[in-house]
Amino acid sequence: MQGKGAFASGFYPNVFKQAGYGKEDIDTKVAKAYHDVFEGPNKVYFEVGDSMAYVSDVKNHDARTEGLSYGMMIAVQLNKKDVFDRIWRWSKKYAQHQDGPSEGYFAWSINPETMKRNSEGSASDGELYYVTDLLFASNKWGNNTGINYYGEARRILDAMWKKDGTGNVHPLINMAAKQISFVPEGGGYEWTDPSYHLPAFYEVWALYAKDGHEQFYRDCADTARMFLHRACDPVTALNPDNADFNGKALGGKRMPSAFRFDSWRVPMNIAMDYVWFGKDKKWQQDYARRFQNFLRSKGINDFEDQFNTDGSTPAFVLPAGGVKKLRHSLGLVATSAAASLMIADNTKFDFVRPLWNAKLEPYTDGYFDPYYDGLLYLFSLMHLSGKYQLIQPQTN
Repeated sequence: MQGKGAFASGFYPNVFKQAGYGKEDIDTKVAKAYHDVFEGPNKVYFEVGDSMAYVSDVKNHDARTEGLSYGMMIAVQLNKKDVFDRIWRWSKKYAQHQDGPSEGYFAWSINPETMKRNSEGSASDGELYYVTDLLFASNKWGNNTGINYYGEARRILDAMWKKDGTGNVHPLINMAAKQISFVPEGGGYEWTDPSYHLPAFYEVWALYAKDGHEQFYRDCADTARMFLHRACDPVTALNPDNADFNGKALGGKRMPSAFRFDSWRVPMNIAMDYVWFGKDKKWQQDYARRFQNFLRSKGINDFEDQFNTDGSTPAFVLPAGGVKKLRHSLGLVATSAAASLMIADNTKFDFVRPLWNAKLEPYTDGYFDPYYDGLLYLFSLMHLSGKYQLIQPQTN
């Protein structure tokens, strides 16, 4: 499974450019999306005092490690060091456990009004992003500018390797399955969320964490790729939002498992691995074709945002921000366009153009999600313009 990805070549495709858009227009579009999410009237980024900031899931009135760690990834990619440092300081002060069985891990949800934790437990994808964010920051800015990014990344990883079930807290990665857990506490250690499977991030850890577990992380990357083969439907390519380690949908422990909000991230995650490492290209290209063909069959400009994995309409619709409604969601428009990175022929532009024309603004019924829609929109614009990269150590 030898890859020929951007890690080796340094080449990141700019699909917008291939679609005929000009460099200046592309740069402007990414900059505007960043402005809307981080600075505009509907921003989800809020500064606290002189040195901190958080990213808020405004419709759910909390700051969660998902959005905090996404904000840091966007900041390191776009060279916004002050934004990165502020979010990290806030995360460390309010979310990271400084002692006890969860030491080094993060409480996944904080109330930004009171700065109190809504939950002490962790969501494993937050830590996965934090570690990768910090390794990238270490590679980009070094460790002598006020924050030892590498030391902070290692603290999280070293903490993971010490967890042995004491206090019902486990490693982020289920050690037997070599797969990321849904949560590292209790029974959540025994199942997973397909959208947490980021093989590219494990490859980054194997390259830059330097903690002696390189082979384990490479094994986790390969296992994540194989897991995605099993979790994505052979016809529609849709994946459930919760699954057992064998890829089968989790039987309704909280709700019937289906392709829902978490699942939207999977095509973008697979595209990232395809571009960066290219170790599973054949399957990934086939996946992208199946996925886009399914959405095309539902109408490229009006496909809805939740499905059973066989493509049928789910009986249970998961509400978002208290609103229970299937819609043509910007977040899925964005990540389905990111899948175009894996499509070789010109059909890829069928999904790229609607994303280019999309706007981060309220839907016709007034519903608006500048947080999840906004972050996935910005991530996808970055991927498709070649601005979301594996940050290697800078040589000055």
